[in-house]
Amino acid sequence: MQSNHPTNYWHQIDENRVQCDLCPRYCQIPQGKRGLCYIRANENQKIVLTSYGRSSGFQIDPIEKKPLNHFYPGSHIFSFGTAGCNLTCKFCQNWDISKSRQMDSLMSQASPEQIALAAKNKNCLSVAYTYNDPIIFHEYAIDVAAACRELGLFSVAVTAGYICPEPRQEFFAHMDAVNVDLKAFSEDFYVKMTGSHLQNVLETIKYIHDETNVWMEITTLLIPDLNDSEQEIHEMTDWIIENIGLDVPLHFSAFHPSYKVMDKPRTPLSTLLKARKIALSKGIRYVYSGNVHHVESDSTWCHQCGHLLIERDWYQLGKFGLSANGNCSQCGTACSGRF
Repeated sequence: MQSNHPTNYWHQIDENRVQCDLCPRYCQIPQGKRGLCYIRANENQKIVLTSYGRSSGFQIDPIEKKPLNHFYPGSHIFSFGTAGCNLTCKFCQNWDISKSRQMDSLMSQASPEQIALAAKNKNCLSVAYTYNDPIIFHEYAIDVAAACRELGLFSVAVTAGYICPEPRQEFFAHMDAVNVDLKAFSEDFYVKMTGSHLQNVLETIKYIHDETNVWMEITTLLIPDLNDSEQEIHEMTDWIIENIGLDVPLHFSAFHPSYKVMDKPRTPLSTLLKARKIALSKGIRYVYSGNVHHVESDSTWCHQCGHLLIERDWYQLGKFGLSANGNCSQCGTACSGRF
């Protein structure tokens, strides 16, 4: 399979350089070289995607692992990614995939139709574009999503949301659900720890909420002393309430030492529960902890009467208090999501 695939979002600067216009990094790439993401390259004065049809991962997961708690809970999802990433997160939890140059030569061949058919044959309801950011394999992800739609499968993007407006519109037109990784609520953190900018991510979150029908949940990995202060949690939740409302589920996940951030301890459960308490106290209706074992904060509760709607023990579902139409079986209040 030809892995160097033509792309749309670029323009020529001079006789040697082409600028990639997919993400706000705007890499200016000389002939024969690659952008920071590593999988978009200047080939004969055109940007090509070098990883088209070459995938890694191929794993069947519970949908809750993405994490998505309100998108067909209990269903299975077929997960894959590619090499590369357009951020430079020093704390990357998947660095062995997203940062590894060796991964680029170890990936398996898989056409969009093959991925969709494999997911269907494994009785998955959805396909997840994950492990690295699907934004950078934009054309491949869109073609897989089209093949999935042909077979009645949903497409789920797990992304940091660092993408320009025009490709953003095309990308999310093909997605059914998304988990956006809101890495912090500080421009300083974004610049120093990820090599990107907060505002672009906030614009993506608002775009998904305001302009699409894509189901969205948000995850923030809380790192001790870097992005876990009460003030930052207050500011983040205030922005969420003002811009996207009370019904978008919010996940606070535990960090573990990884990649270039080995000097910080694992995030204690108490930090996650404190952040969850702040968000709930402000009125956000669905707030979860992640990467820890805590049934209460993993589970979904009715925001109106407090009835247990979906019990979760890690990724195992227990008691179910939702009616067939997604309402609380106790008081009839609607639970936001796709059920």
